[in-house]
Amino acid sequence: MSELDKLYAEIVACSACQRLVDFRHKISCEKRAAYRHEEYWGKPVPGFGDANAQLLIVGLAPAAHGGNRTGRVFTGDGSADFLMQGLYKFGFANQPTSVNRDDGLQLINAYVLAAVRCVPPDNKPTPEEILTCRPFMVKEMALLPKVKAVLALGKIGMDSYINSLPTSERPKPRPQFGHGVVYDINSIRLFGSYHPSRQNTQTGRLTKEMFGDVLGEIKCWLKSR
Repeated sequence: MSELDKLYAEIVACSACQRLVDFRHKISCEKRAAYRHEEYWGKPVPGFGDANAQLLIVGLAPAAHGGNRTGRVFTGDGSADFLMQGLYKFGFANQPTSVNRDDGLQLINAYVLAAVRCVPPDNKPTPEEILTCRPFMVKEMALLPKVKAVLALGKIGMDSYINSLPTSERPKPRPQFGHGVVYDINSIRLFGSYHPSRQNTQTGRLTKEMFGDVLGEIKCWLKSR
């Protein structure tokens, strides 16, 4: 068993945040009508992708009827569709869809994880829940030694990445989140993008063109390394 596999087992077994444990169980029992015949994962969700990746993607948390249902981050919902279409277009995925854990999806030179591993009510984890989950992110990042670029999806994604760095490596002044922002932190280039939630993509706050611009920058940056 690899060190990542051991970490995955540790993540899936976590029950540290009672509010999140109760909520993920509630969602898994009530289900959405379209998925009423499916068995929900209903547990914490580990990261997914290429262990030798140069690109690390940091999201917020599993979606109630996406990752919490399927057991794979960014899988089975609108955010997953938007993200994977972009990753596929720029060569970071072998297919443009992410439906379930057995759909054949492979990330290429990319790895994706969430700052919080359980679905939170209203997609809003508390500061304490983010802090409790942080050791998993620190451990997972340590097992991805080839990362050269980080794509933070949303402010929590960016803050969580920075806060997962050793205190001595956190930049001052602190990077401020915004779509399209770029920061160099030691040997890593940090990119910011609005999260591909339906709240952003269906309102036009984040378009495919906007997201493609960020992924294009990342692709060029990695090619130059």
